[in-house]
Amino acid sequence: MQLRLNSLYRYCGQALHATGAYLLDNSPSPHNNPSDSTIDADELARFERLSQDWWETDGPMAALIKLNPIRIGYIRDKVMENRRFGDHKDRPFDSLRILDIGCGGGLLSEPMTRLGAKVTGIDASNSNIKVARKHAGRMGLSIDYREESLKQIAASGEQYDIVLAMEVLEHVTDKLTFIRLASKSVKPGGVMFLSTINQTFKAFGMAIVGAEYILKWLPKGTHNWNKFTH
Repeated sequence: MQLRLNSLYRYCGQALHATGAYLLDNSPSPHNNPSDSTIDADELARFERLSQDWWETDGPMAALIKLNPIRIGYIRDKVMENRRFGDHKDRPFDSLRILDIGCGGGLLSEPMTRLGAKVTGIDASNSNIKVARKHAGRMGLSIDYREESLKQIAASGEQYDIVLAMEVLEHVTDKLTFIRLASKSVKPGGVMFLSTINQTFKAFGMAIVGAEYILKWLPKGTHNWNKFTH
């Protein structure tokens, strides 16, 4: 497997980052074992408890909801740069298949669907999937939500034009295994987007001290410094 990094965007004072990557070669890796699991049981239980708050603009997910337009705009711009995907201005993702890994309550899956994509959202949390399905139904959106792990999707052999793993890496047990498994779901020539939190003092101050202890946007323990990317 080879990845060519396409671009890097930064926000929140360089505390957080997301990288777009084009998959050049999706050939099997000798180290890529689809039996590997990257699910952290404690993280899963924590997000089960937060599942009812995904769409609450004044709840624990408020910061993520505010960040969403930046993420959507970045993904749209980078996909539009790849002329293979066409140039439909109103629905630029028409006919594209998107996999949203760790979809939660559907914050990204829904706007991707509105942009024309056929979206599959997966999450290991049953509660998250129930919330996502219910909200999509109220919005009149058809989204294929599944209570599945990345391990299961990788083993299925399904492939997508675009794979999203946004704000997920900081919650898994093994980043490299996660990326290898995720890349198996990208069609040759497709795009994978990853975003996570940098392991910087500023990120520690904002994502942990600020968000969890001072502003109390998130329950204490939501983020683990040792899982931030350095």
